Amino acid sequence: MTGEITGRSVRWGAIRAERWHVLAAVLLLCGHQAGEALVPVLVGVVIDQGVAAGDLRAMLLWLLVLGLDFLFLSNCFRFGARRARHAERHTDRRLRLRIADRVLHPRGGAESGRLPGVLASVATSDTQRVAGLGFGVPLLLAQGTALVVAAVALLRISLPLGLLILLGTPPLLLLLHLLGRPLEKRSGPEQERAAQASGVAADLVAGIRVLKGIGAGPAAVHRYTGTSRAALRATLRATGSQAWYQGAVLLLNGLFLALVALVGGRLALAGELSVGGLVAAVGLAQFLVGPLETIGFVNARLAQARASSDRIADVLSAPPAVAPGERPVPGDSPGALTVRGLRAGPLTGLDLDVPAGELVGIVADPAAATALLAALARESDPEEGGVELDRVPLGAYPPEQARAAVLVAAHEAALFAGTVAENVRAGGPGDPAAALAAAGADQVLESLPEGADTPVTEQGRSLSGGQRQRVALARALVADAPVLVLHDPTTAVDTVTEARIAEGLRLLRAGRTTVLLTTSPTLLAVADRVVVVDEGRVRAEGTHADLLAGDPAYRGLVLA
Repeated sequence: MTGEITGRSVRWGAIRAERWHVLAAVLLLCGHQAGEALVPVLVGVVIDQGVAAGDLRAMLLWLLVLGLDFLFLSNCFRFGARRARHAERHTDRRLRLRIADRVLHPRGGAESGRLPGVLASVATSDTQRVAGLGFGVPLLLAQGTALVVAAVALLRISLPLGLLILLGTPPLLLLLHLLGRPLEKRSGPEQERAAQASGVAADLVAGIRVLKGIGAGPAAVHRYTGTSRAALRATLRATGSQAWYQGAVLLLNGLFLALVALVGGRLALAGELSVGGLVAAVGLAQFLVGPLETIGFVNARLAQARASSDRIADVLSAPPAVAPGERPVPGDSPGALTVRGLRAGPLTGLDLDVPAGELVGIVADPAAATALLAALARESDPEEGGVELDRVPLGAYPPEQARAAVLVAAHEAALFAGTVAENVRAGGPGDPAAALAAAGADQVLESLPEGADTPVTEQGRSLSGGQRQRVALARALVADAPVLVLHDPTTAVDTVTEARIAEGLRLLRAGRTTVLLTTSPTLLAVADRVVVVDEGRVRAEGTHADLLAGDPAYRGLVLA
């Protein structure tokens, strides 16, 4: 896992990774700006050496030099901009991959306290802003080169004008930097609010069917409206700061250039400047508008990049949710599962033994089930106690190996874009046909136009809830894991299909450890043993029939 990461390290790391492209862009864009600054100087030389002196040969010679200057500066910009864009795009891609690697890291932790939409915003708009340094830094240095070349040229034309540029530009740039501070402060909250709104929207869209089913549409609209308005207010504040900043840049640039023009005009009236020198001085003064405005624009983008790099650093340096583990899982794991003194959430010291090959049902309230699933899936380390696989602590294994050995199939399992067959085969090396039959998904294939080759849209939205649930169950079964943990795998199917799935599970998983967290009497009826968890501990256990006959609380819970 990565150590502490700061926004500064994200910014400079992005530049270092593309340093050769950035360096090439700097040199080429500086050449472009130097050539641009020389244009008014060469025009002044053409006037003095050719027009004013009446020397046609000199005029043609300097016009040729001017043409070569245009050829030089245009090619420098062409190839410099290409290198800068290359650095920008590759930096954006690299940052996105770093964020994806961190979010998908087996030890987790990056998603804690963040909605998926927030992470998506960080991986898109924030990375784009930081990647803009690949173009912004060369552009900024090129504008500095333009100022230096213009100042040197003015020093040769007129010492007072040259000194005015050299001594006046640094304070102006410092003032522009200070004026960009409010924009930087407001850019972070703007991105945070926008990401929050995006996250809420994604959350609501994912659960739109459920929201409509329970009549919670107005509440969902109210929630998103509030979040969206907060994002709008933050955006307006940031936009107001940006508009104020850009206006201040234009005002300061105008005042500075007016001062340059005033000094140049007085020198011309005093006869201290030639006609060509006056033209060159005025042309340089007009030319300086571009670099100064660009510096202000780039500085605003750098302020936003600093805020975005801090958000990226927060994700990359998020602490892991679970310990690493170094012991490999044996290839022939029997699959004996033991829970000892587990304290996590509402679990107050849960003890549970599941011998290898047993099909056990667990009845628990939703909060306790969620906490137990998180511990079994190694999504988070418990406060006390733990889970053992074949008498070895699950935390001793690398998280990815532990999750493959103790496979937890969540209730809301999502499918990916592809065919039904591809979704099922992604589960593992088992027999897809047997897994489809056990999950009742063979009936799904019969109803689809292209059978197993039917395309599935993202998250399986092209399938009904029951179809999606059965395909996801088949994917979990084809993994043939030593321990399979299923959480309410049949809530979206009818009772006849559920009975068929229960029998299919019992037959396909014979001799393999299987845990069913459910209150479905149909599934619990095929379990070898049922464990009832109440107030964080095991309250009762036995067969489904025995508990129905002798435990009124259990009977009321599963038959409700």
